[in-house]
Amino acid sequence: FRPYAQTFAADGDNAKLLLMLAEDAEWLYLFAQVRDATRQRVDARDFTAARSDHLDLTLVRAGKSRRYRIASAAPGNFDAPAIDGDGPFPERLTGEWQEDGSGYSIELRLARADAPDHMAFDVHDSAAADTPAPAALALLGYNPANARTLARLAPDHVRVRMVSADGWLVAAGGSLDLDIPATEEQGWLAAFIYRHLLAPDSTGRTSSPRYVNAFGAIDPRLQGDDLWQALSGIPATAWRATENGGVLLVAAVPLRSHDALRGALVLEQANPALPLLANRALSSLLGASLLALLVTAALLLLFGGLLSWRIRRLRNATERATRAGGRLAGPLPLIDSRDELGDLARSFGRLFDEVGSYTEYLQTLASKLSHELNTPLAIVKSSLDNLDHQGLPADAQPYLDRARDGAARLGGIVRAMSESSRVERAIASAEAEDFDLRALVAGCTEGYRALAAPREIRTDLPVLPLPFHGAPDLIAQALDKLFDNARSFSAENGWIRISLGSNESGIDLRMANSGPLLPNAMQERLFDSLVSLRERSTRGSGEAPHLGLGLHVVRLVAELHGGQASARNLDDGSGVEFSLHLAGMTRRRLA
Repeated sequence: FRPYAQTFAADGDNAKLLLMLAEDAEWLYLFAQVRDATRQRVDARDFTAARSDHLDLTLVRAGKSRRYRIASAAPGNFDAPAIDGDGPFPERLTGEWQEDGSGYSIELRLARADAPDHMAFDVHDSAAADTPAPAALALLGYNPANARTLARLAPDHVRVRMVSADGWLVAAGGSLDLDIPATEEQGWLAAFIYRHLLAPDSTGRTSSPRYVNAFGAIDPRLQGDDLWQALSGIPATAWRATENGGVLLVAAVPLRSHDALRGALVLEQANPALPLLANRALSSLLGASLLALLVTAALLLLFGGLLSWRIRRLRNATERATRAGGRLAGPLPLIDSRDELGDLARSFGRLFDEVGSYTEYLQTLASKLSHELNTPLAIVKSSLDNLDHQGLPADAQPYLDRARDGAARLGGIVRAMSESSRVERAIASAEAEDFDLRALVAGCTEGYRALAAPREIRTDLPVLPLPFHGAPDLIAQALDKLFDNARSFSAENGWIRISLGSNESGIDLRMANSGPLLPNAMQERLFDSLVSLRERSTRGSGEAPHLGLGLHVVRLVAELHGGQASARNLDDGSGVEFSLHLAGMTRRRLA
């Protein structure tokens, strides 16, 4: 019966008095436990009982009251006389007094005919100061008549409970039918979402602890946030989970009488079908959300893929134009588009037009300059010859020789400039044939040995013949340019390595030499026209001028054979390696 216990404060102690009441058909039982560690005990009829430890019990009925003093000098039976009042109650009360280290407890009973409607308890501790007498409290109990009335008024499958202003159960009627089986099973996902989001299991429940139900289905005191909200004067509703997987719908409304709050009415309905309805709604919502998410993801992927494909097309066209020296093989993609990518493509197109015009001007500049310089150069040479025949003084002869040498070097530059344009046209119009590339490279290598001495020439050639379709003269010319470049940059005690190999994508022809490394900024520009890394000191050594056309010719030959030319520093830092990747010229179909 512990859930029926009530605590009262006295002498500054919030749990000074613990009280339990019970009744049956004949008796009203009372159990009181007082926490009092000090011991000053006397019988109730002793003249010092008012200053000793005791409990004053006041019984009230129909406005009349009588007060009894309960005290005992030792554990056992006690006799509590009435000390004041004239209510319809007995002259004295008898009961049992027991003690332990923490205080004393009192047990007594009253006949149902002497039962009061209000009671008051005044605890006196000899070691504490007296406090004002507490007010009398109404005696409440379960009302079977009200319970029968509620049972008649309660709808089907609904339990109705009436509680007092303190939450004590006064009457209950109806039933919840918690054992109604569900016709369907919930999925684990729907059950998880339903249990944690839609109907979470709150900590405050209207049901009592399990050990109370051992004495019956009536809960003595109800708990819960919704109930206390109703007891404060505001109606409340809530959902709670049941043990069989259903949901309990709770509604609590305040009960008023003459504008005073008397209690609350709690209605509860168990609905095992509600989780299933929520499961169906949740499944429909999840299905629709998943479908919308998939459609949105598909649209985003389609849009992203289309946008990425268009950007790649524009990037590839830009890279092709960059590798071709700014010349476009055709119109840029997306030129006619009206979006931002179209604007970008048109901006690139205008830029490449400007670059192409400037590149064309640079490419034709050599031929134009060579044509324009031929006439004044011839005038200079003829004038120098005439001066030589005029019999100049001996001290003027060195100046004449230097002028004639400068004119000769200038003539060599003009011839080289005129030859560059002819070389590009000759490469573009070359005819292809089938030949053994290994034999060509081997023959060229043997011819280089005498020119490279005392440098060491190393070879790495395949054993078997290597058939190839291309222009052998142009490949030999490219080898000559690479060999001339390698010999120029390698020391006399250095080495030159020539290697040839094939793979699935074509043929790799490499020439490496010992010597200084390439600058990082020049590795991508070495094969451009008019770019050279020759030492400036060679200008006065009598060697032929270098205009940076040799490696440019090598790149043109590689591109004619469907490949590319590249240069890199060796991994060990001992020199430089030039590579030609050749795929072969396209075979022409005979008409």
